[in-house]
Amino acid sequence: MSEPGTPFVIRPAQGTDDTALAELDRATWSTLHAVQPRPVPPYRPFFDEAHPPEQHLVAEPVTEGAVGDGRIAGYIRVCAPTPLSCNQHVRQIQGLAVADWARGLGVARALLRAAGDAARREGAVRLTLRVLGHNTPARRLYESEGYTVEGVLPGEFFLAGRYVDDVLMGCPLTG
Repeated sequence: MSEPGTPFVIRPAQGTDDTALAELDRATWSTLHAVQPRPVPPYRPFFDEAHPPEQHLVAEPVTEGAVGDGRIAGYIRVCAPTPLSCNQHVRQIQGLAVADWARGLGVARALLRAAGDAARREGAVRLTLRVLGHNTPARRLYESEGYTVEGVLPGEFFLAGRYVDDVLMGCPLTG
């Protein structure tokens, strides 16, 4: 499930990915994208009842023609934004992280595209996300993949001593 020429493959997450994904999440934590405080021990499991493996896609490197060398390059979490039946045509990205060693290899872009493909297979016609206003690199990536700003919640969060906008973006999955 990867694009030709990429040095990684995108696959559904498995329960056995819990520790590696939790470590990746902690390693990539930053006020550039996180609104929760920095995680501290004892750490909670990555997967739980509200965030099961089936909501996640994982990118892992391809090594010498074989998939994986035990490292995870990144993940994306895609789920229904609400449990309402009238909202089931929408999927929402609720997490995206790429390991420092994998940055610049197209992992985030491939994960976004795979998320769109997975959402289409589930019958979704729209994919949405929220991004912090000061996260310029992420906003540029999303815009380059067809996402547009659909709303802004000014000063929604107070992070690292300043107010930060919450930017709502969306992308049609049809046409």
